[in-house]
Amino acid sequence: MRMHLTSAAAALVLLAGVGAVAAEDVVITPEQDTVVREYVKKQPLASVKLPGVELNVGTALPDTVELHEVPNVKYRYVVIDNRTVLVEPSTRKIIKVYN
Repeated sequence: MRMHLTSAAAALVLLAGVGAVAAEDVVITPEQDTVVREYVKKQPLASVKLPGVELNVGTALPDTVELHEVPNVKYRYVVIDNRTVLVEPSTRKIIKVYN
């Protein structure tokens, strides 16, 4: 019984570590968030349709989707189905979906 508990505890520690690493990869500061929101209002884009693509954090966008720069922010954005999506450009993964 003790060995099972030790294994379970070790698994939880590993999972917690993975979550912490993933969380460290993408950090949007409140200042960056404000910059993105204000820039997107001033530079509206036409919305694109992506049938079959769910707008969830972690979803990778196809290479056919053009990503647009936000000054002083390392992330890019695009408007999909009338929702602004913030994307990590090297992986093309969604890191935030704005309403």
